[in-house]
Amino acid sequence: MNYAQQVLVDTETVANNLNSKSFKVVEVDYDPENAYRAGHLQGASLIWWKRDINDPITRDIISKSQFEDLLSRNGITPQSEVILYGDFNNWFAAFVFWIFKYYGHENVKIMNGGRKKWEIENRFYTKDEPQIPKTNYVAQPPNEGLRAYLFDVRRALDKRDTVLVDVRSPKEFSGEITAPAEYPMEHAQRGGHIPNANNIPWASAVNDTDGTFKSVEDLKKIYETKGVTPDKDVICYCRIGERSSHTWFVLKYLLGYPQVRNYDGSWTEWGNMIGNPIEK
Repeated sequence: MNYAQQVLVDTETVANNLNSKSFKVVEVDYDPENAYRAGHLQGASLIWWKRDINDPITRDIISKSQFEDLLSRNGITPQSEVILYGDFNNWFAAFVFWIFKYYGHENVKIMNGGRKKWEIENRFYTKDEPQIPKTNYVAQPPNEGLRAYLFDVRRALDKRDTVLVDVRSPKEFSGEITAPAEYPMEHAQRGGHIPNANNIPWASAVNDTDGTFKSVEDLKKIYETKGVTPDKDVICYCRIGERSSHTWFVLKYLLGYPQVRNYDGSWTEWGNMIGNPIEK
């Protein structure tokens, strides 16, 4: 696949390099207890998206110092080539990819197809958890160009050169529900979507058969037909910012859009704020 950047690695390459010191494999799951604990790639460490990536006190992503501590505990250095993978078509692996890029880690990739493709190919899992020597990771300052805040989205409502991509399900977009029944973690007071947003569900970017990303040609058809084109300033959002990071990854790294941001406050912030306009 002629993607814009080489940020994907296939399962065969990962399988052949599990003992290589050049790879640092990290699993990120929606449900780590029923995924990682049941079996994982040899040598893979685990990042819990909710516990490790989100600060419950500030309702924010982790700070630079928290990120440094997390990567140090996972044996990662700024020079490490990190391979992320997980369940749910790499949904949460993409969220952690966004965090890695936000704090300036250059060499990070996603295993195309994640656990789904690995299991389809009947590849080996282990239940042994690796013993990881701690490092002293030093991160870069946050790259705010990758992130949209509430005030950015408010300003975007009146800009013709900005397009909003709502990656939630059609029922969430219409306001029929405020969260999928299978993920009832956080709700908003109101259902609906940000005015003029385009509804392109995140999973439309992957193949149902094996969880791999669709071709460049297919991805272009999905987004360009909805007016999401490279000449626009694109802001992606969902409910709490993780599904939208998957679409952010597709647009920025697979299609090479120059200006794409993830609004991680997403609908739980927008839908709960007094004075914010919505559509159904």
